[in-house]
Amino acid sequence: MNLNIETVTHDNYYEVKVAGELDVYTVPELEEVLVPMRQEGTHDIYVNLENVSYMDSTGLGLFVGTLKVLNQHEKELYILGVSDRIERLFDITGLKDLMHVNKGTEVE
Repeated sequence: MNLNIETVTHDNYYEVKVAGELDVYTVPELEEVLVPMRQEGTHDIYVNLENVSYMDSTGLGLFVGTLKVLNQHEKELYILGVSDRIERLFDITGLKDLMHVNKGTEVE
Protein backbone atom coordinates (compact mmCIF):
# COMPACT_ATOMS: atom_id res chain seq x y z
CA MET A 1 0.00 0.00 0.00
CA ASN A 2 1.12 3.53 -0.67
CA LEU A 3 1.84 6.02 2.08
CA ASN A 4 0.75 9.63 1.74
CA ILE A 5 2.67 12.20 3.78
CA GLU A 6 1.90 15.91 4.03
CA THR A 7 4.04 18.33 6.01
CA VAL A 8 3.39 21.86 7.21
CA THR A 9 6.00 24.04 8.90
CA HIS A 10 4.71 26.35 11.63
CA ASP A 11 6.68 28.86 13.70
CA ASN A 12 7.61 26.43 16.48
CA TYR A 13 6.50 22.99 15.29
CA TYR A 14 6.26 20.70 12.29
CA GLU A 15 2.96 19.05 11.45
CA VAL A 16 3.15 15.73 9.60
CA LYS A 17 -0.06 14.11 8.34
CA VAL A 18 0.23 10.45 7.41
CA ALA A 19 -2.29 8.31 5.50
CA GLY A 20 -2.06 4.62 4.61
CA GLU A 21 -0.25 1.79 6.35
CA LEU A 22 2.95 2.14 8.38
CA ASP A 23 4.92 -1.07 8.08
CA VAL A 24 8.36 -2.35 7.16
CA TYR A 25 7.79 -1.37 3.52
CA THR A 26 6.46 2.17 4.02
CA VAL A 27 8.23 3.40 7.17
CA PRO A 28 11.34 4.40 5.17
CA GLU A 29 9.19 7.00 3.36
CA LEU A 30 8.17 8.58 6.67
CA GLU A 31 11.72 8.25 7.96
CA GLU A 32 12.94 10.40 5.05
CA VAL A 33 10.62 13.15 6.28
CA LEU A 34 11.19 12.84 10.04
CA VAL A 35 14.97 12.39 10.18
CA PRO A 36 15.87 15.88 8.86
CA MET A 37 13.22 17.46 11.10
CA ARG A 38 14.45 15.73 14.24
CA GLN A 39 18.14 16.28 13.43
CA GLU A 40 17.50 19.99 13.06
CA GLY A 41 16.19 20.01 16.64
CA THR A 42 14.49 23.39 16.43
CA HIS A 43 10.80 22.40 16.39
CA ASP A 44 8.43 20.05 18.17
CA ILE A 45 6.91 17.46 15.81
CA TYR A 46 3.22 16.59 15.63
CA VAL A 47 2.45 13.42 13.66
CA ASN A 48 -1.21 12.94 12.75
CA LEU A 49 -2.08 9.26 12.27
CA GLU A 50 -5.82 9.81 11.85
CA ASN A 51 -5.75 8.23 8.39
CA VAL A 52 -3.35 5.40 9.19
CA SER A 53 -5.19 2.09 9.04
CA TYR A 54 -2.32 -0.14 10.22
CA MET A 55 0.98 0.24 12.02
CA ASP A 56 3.52 -2.41 13.04
CA SER A 57 6.59 -2.34 15.27
CA THR A 58 8.63 -0.69 12.53
CA GLY A 59 6.50 2.43 12.92
CA LEU A 60 6.90 2.32 16.68
CA GLY A 61 10.67 2.07 16.24
CA LEU A 62 10.74 5.15 14.04
CA PHE A 63 8.81 7.13 16.65
CA VAL A 64 11.10 5.95 19.46
CA GLY A 65 14.17 7.03 17.47
CA THR A 66 12.56 10.37 16.70
CA LEU A 67 11.68 10.90 20.36
CA LYS A 68 15.24 10.16 21.50
CA VAL A 69 16.74 12.74 19.13
CA LEU A 70 14.10 15.36 19.94
CA ASN A 71 14.67 14.88 23.68
CA GLN A 72 18.36 15.65 23.15
CA HIS A 73 17.25 19.01 21.75
CA GLU A 74 14.61 19.51 24.48
CA LYS A 75 11.81 19.17 21.92
CA GLU A 76 8.67 17.02 22.01
CA LEU A 77 7.01 14.41 19.81
CA TYR A 78 3.21 14.35 19.67
CA ILE A 79 1.30 11.48 18.06
CA LEU A 80 -2.24 12.56 17.21
CA GLY A 81 -5.39 10.97 15.81
CA VAL A 82 -4.59 7.42 16.86
CA SER A 83 -7.22 4.73 16.42
CA ASP A 84 -8.06 2.34 19.26
CA ARG A 85 -5.89 -0.33 17.63
CA ILE A 86 -2.85 1.93 17.26
CA GLU A 87 -3.33 3.41 20.74
CA ARG A 88 -3.22 -0.15 22.09
CA LEU A 89 0.21 -0.66 20.45
CA PHE A 90 1.57 2.39 22.26
CA ASP A 91 -0.09 1.27 25.47
CA ILE A 92 1.09 -2.37 25.60
CA THR A 93 4.65 -1.39 24.70
CA GLY A 94 4.74 1.28 27.40
CA LEU A 95 5.46 4.00 24.83
CA LYS A 96 2.29 5.87 25.71
CA ASP A 97 3.99 6.81 28.97
CA LEU A 98 7.06 8.18 27.16
CA MET A 99 5.49 10.31 24.44
CA HIS A 100 2.35 12.34 23.89
CA VAL A 101 -0.23 10.01 22.31
CA ASN A 102 -3.73 11.38 21.75
CA LYS A 103 -6.87 10.29 19.92
CA GLY A 104 -7.66 13.90 19.15
CA THR A 105 -6.16 15.71 16.18
CA GLU A 106 -5.88 19.23 17.60
CA VAL A 107 -2.39 20.66 17.84
CA GLU A 108 -1.94 22.15 21.32
